[in-house]
Amino acid sequence: MNTSVTATARLLGAGLRALLVLTVVTGIVYPLAVTGIAQGLFPGRANGSETESGGRVVGSSLIGQAYNLPLKDGQETPEPDLQWFQGRPANGLGTNSVNTQYELILSGATNRSADNAELVAWVRAARAAVVEDNSVPGYTVDPADVPADAVTSSGSGLDPHISPEYAELQVHRVAERNGLSAARVRELVAAHTEGRTLGFLGEPRVNVLELNVALKELAAGH
Repeated sequence: MNTSVTATARLLGAGLRALLVLTVVTGIVYPLAVTGIAQGLFPGRANGSETESGGRVVGSSLIGQAYNLPLKDGQETPEPDLQWFQGRPANGLGTNSVNTQYELILSGATNRSADNAELVAWVRAARAAVVEDNSVPGYTVDPADVPADAVTSSGSGLDPHISPEYAELQVHRVAERNGLSAARVRELVAAHTEGRTLGFLGEPRVNVLELNVALKELAAGH
């Protein structure tokens, strides 16, 4: 009997020691080592790819965000602040994502088919809104020129990029709202257009947050 108790105690002791060692190694030493290496090699990415403007963090270059006007009393759906370049839709209009305000917890898609009546209605409404918002005196948007990413969200609903075509479509409106020339804003878009990864992966794209930060600096110095 004593031998059995002693053996059990030894096994429990060995198990407890293994638990403590593994807890320290995998729960403390390893996370600290990985964090230290990440901070040393690429601190910007390790800290969430933060984007700053005016000395403060305004978002992450990896996650899209809304550029809306403050809600008015009794208003449920915010209106876009047309002073800024707008990202892909995430407000229920023309979206194949369930995300309503670029909230991370709502990332995902509705899985509606391309011929779904509700999705088709969203896309048509979104296209009409894009045409109306971006048509200014001397420049009228042709509905046929509205690119797909202007009326549909990405699969996650959190994509921070838009196509160069959608950015170009917004140039005249942004220029007018900020008192800038369309040519100068177009140069800004070109400067913030990223090519395909490694020259052949993906599509050319524009990071909306970084473009708007540059736009703010340009407008302030104008």
